[in-house]
Amino acid sequence: MNNSFFNRKFVIQGIFIAIALVIVARLFYLQIIDDRYLLSANNNVMRKVIVYPARGVILDRDGQVLVQNEPVYDIMVTPREVKDIDTLLLCNLLNIDTADFNTRMKKARAHSPYRASQFMKQVSSITFAKFQEHLYKFRGFYYQNRTVRSYPDSIAAQFLGYIQEVNERDIEKSDGFYRPGDYIGASGVERAYEDLLRGKRGVKNQMVDALNRPKGSFMEGKYDTVAVTGDGLVSSLDKDLQVLAEKMMKNKLGSVVAIEPSTGEILTFVSSPSYNPNMMVGRDLGNNYMKLLYDETKPMFIRPIQASYPPGSVFKVVAALTGQQAGVINEQSVFYCPGGYRYGGGRAIMRCTHVDGATGLVKSIKMSCNTYYGYVYAKMIDSRGMSGPKAYDLWREALGKFGLGHRLGIDLPGEKPGLVPTSDFYTKRYGNGSWRSGYNISLSIGQGELGITPLQMANIMAIVANRGFYYRPHLIKGIGEKKIVKEEFTEKIFAGVDAKYYEPVIEGMSQAVNQGGTGAASRIPGIEMCGKTGTVQNPHGENHAVFFAFAPRHNPKIAIAVFVENAGYGGTWAAPIASMLVEKYLKDTITLPKYIQDRVYNANLLPKPKKPKETEVKKDSTKNPKDSTKNKTTAPLKSAARDPKKEQSAVLVHHSQVRRTHE
Repeated sequence: MNNSFFNRKFVIQGIFIAIALVIVARLFYLQIIDDRYLLSANNNVMRKVIVYPARGVILDRDGQVLVQNEPVYDIMVTPREVKDIDTLLLCNLLNIDTADFNTRMKKARAHSPYRASQFMKQVSSITFAKFQEHLYKFRGFYYQNRTVRSYPDSIAAQFLGYIQEVNERDIEKSDGFYRPGDYIGASGVERAYEDLLRGKRGVKNQMVDALNRPKGSFMEGKYDTVAVTGDGLVSSLDKDLQVLAEKMMKNKLGSVVAIEPSTGEILTFVSSPSYNPNMMVGRDLGNNYMKLLYDETKPMFIRPIQASYPPGSVFKVVAALTGQQAGVINEQSVFYCPGGYRYGGGRAIMRCTHVDGATGLVKSIKMSCNTYYGYVYAKMIDSRGMSGPKAYDLWREALGKFGLGHRLGIDLPGEKPGLVPTSDFYTKRYGNGSWRSGYNISLSIGQGELGITPLQMANIMAIVANRGFYYRPHLIKGIGEKKIVKEEFTEKIFAGVDAKYYEPVIEGMSQAVNQGGTGAASRIPGIEMCGKTGTVQNPHGENHAVFFAFAPRHNPKIAIAVFVENAGYGGTWAAPIASMLVEKYLKDTITLPKYIQDRVYNANLLPKPKKPKETEVKKDSTKNPKDSTKNKTTAPLKSAARDPKKEQSAVLVHHSQVRRTHE
C-alpha cells in the first residue's frame, strides 16, 4: 500500500516536471529561435519616443540673442531588429566606415539587444536629411529629435559656459531626473541656472510598421506627455559692449568687468584670452575641450572671478575711505612726501618715483602718493591704542565690508574669494604678536600678500559710485516670461563707510582723469569720469596694468575695472580700454585719437615663449644687483629668525625695495 502511494507521487511529480520543461522549451523556441511572432508584432509595434525639451534661450539686456538652439538628430538602433540592411549605404549616408559601424553596433548590443540605444548622436540637419530619405531601408534604426546650443556672435564663452552629456555622477545626484544621453550645463550660466534652463522631458507613444514608418500616435496621443521648454534668461550683458571689449582684449591676458552701480548688473564680462563657444558644441566637443585645457594661455580659466592679483595703487581708494571712517585721517590731513615713506626708525624706505611734497587727501588720490598711504596704514595699525594684531583685525574687517577677502556671490560657479591675510598669518610668520605696520607696510599700497579679483575691483568702483553701498554683482537680470529677479540681487549691502567720506576721494579720482593726474590720457570730452590707474608689481615678469573708474560723476551709469597682465603701465594700456568702453556705453561713440585706438586693437601682449633652460641659467648667473632686488614686494618674506628685532630688520630690508605703483 505504501509503495503504491509513493509510486503515484513520483509519477505525478514527473508529469508536472515534464509539462514545465515542455512549456520552457516552447517559450524558448518562440522567443529566441522562431521570429515569426516577432515579425508579426513588428507590423504593429508601439515605440516610446523620448521628446527632449529645448533649453531656454539666453538674451542680452536689450533682447538680442546670445544663445539659441538648433536642431540635431540622434540615430537610435535596436540591435535585435537589425536584419538584411545595406551596411555600405548606411555608412555612406552617415559619413562613417564599416569598422566604425561594427564598433557602434557592438556597443549597442552590449547595452541591450532588445532595447534601443544611441547609434550616432548629434547628426546635423544636412546629414540627417540625406539619411531620412533611406531610413525605411534600415530596419531597427530610427531617430530622435534633439537640440544643441548655438552662439550667433561667438562671444562671452566663459560667462555663458557650455553643456555636455551627463556622467554617472550627474545621474546619481539628480535623483532619477537625468538618464544616459541627457545633457547638463557644465560651466558658466548654463551650469548656474541648469534647473531652469533644462526644461522637462516628454514621451510620445508612436505606432510604426516593420519598415520603421510612422503609423500615427497610440490611442490618439492619450498617453503622451508634452515636453516643457526650459525658462529663458535675460542677461545683464550689453552685447555690443561685450563685442567691443573682447576686440580690444584680443592677444592680451586679463579681464574687463563693467557693472551698473544702481543695480549690480554686469554689463561686460571679459576673460582674455577667450575661445569660440561654438567649439564646445557637437561631436568634436571632447577633442576641442582637451585642446583648450592644454593651451598655455588657459582660455578656460575665468579670470574675472578666479584670478587673484595684488590690487596695487587702486587699493588706495579703499585705504582712504576706511582711514576716514576709522578717524585716523580726514579731508584736511596732510603728510609730507620727500620721495618715499620711511619706517622702522628711518632705516627703510618705501619709495616713490617723484617728490609730491605736502600732500592732502585729494592730492594723494590724484597723484597716487605712496608716502601718504604709508602714513595712513601706520596710523591704522600703530596709533589706535591697541596691539598690532588687534588693530590689523579691525583694518581687515573694514576691507571685508568692501567685498575683499570673500566671495561676492555672483551667479557663476567657481568664484574665488581673493586674499586678505589674517593677523594670525603674520603672528605665526614673525613668531609673536608684537609686530607693527613696518612688518607688512607693502599692504598700504595694495602690494604684498593682498589678492583681489577683477570682479572685486569693479565692485569697489560701484561702491564709490553709490557713495557707500552695492548690490551683489550678477549676470542674469530676469528669469522666464515674468522676468523674475532673484531676491539676493535686490539686497542693498552697506560697505561700512559713511557717505560724507566719499566726496574727497571722488574729487581726487576726478582730478586724476580730468586735471592732469595719472589717468589724464583717458579723459572723455563731455563726461566727468572718475578713475584710478595702477601699475601692479609682478615678480614673474612685466608689471600688470590696471585702471578702474566710474562715470559720470553724478548719477553714475557704469563702473569698470580693466586688468591687463604683463602690460606695464595702467595709463598706457588699461586706461584707454576703459575710456573707450565707458564712452561707447554712455555716448555710443569713441573720440579717443585713432592712433591710440589702433595701438590698443593691434597690440599683442601675450607672454613670449620661454627661453631654453641653458639661456635661463646663464642669465640667472649674471651678477646684477638691480635684478636681484626687482619686484620683491609681492613675494612672501621667508625668515629663519624668531627674535622680533631680527624679524624687524629682515622686514626693513625686504620692504626697502618697495617701489611706487603708479605712472
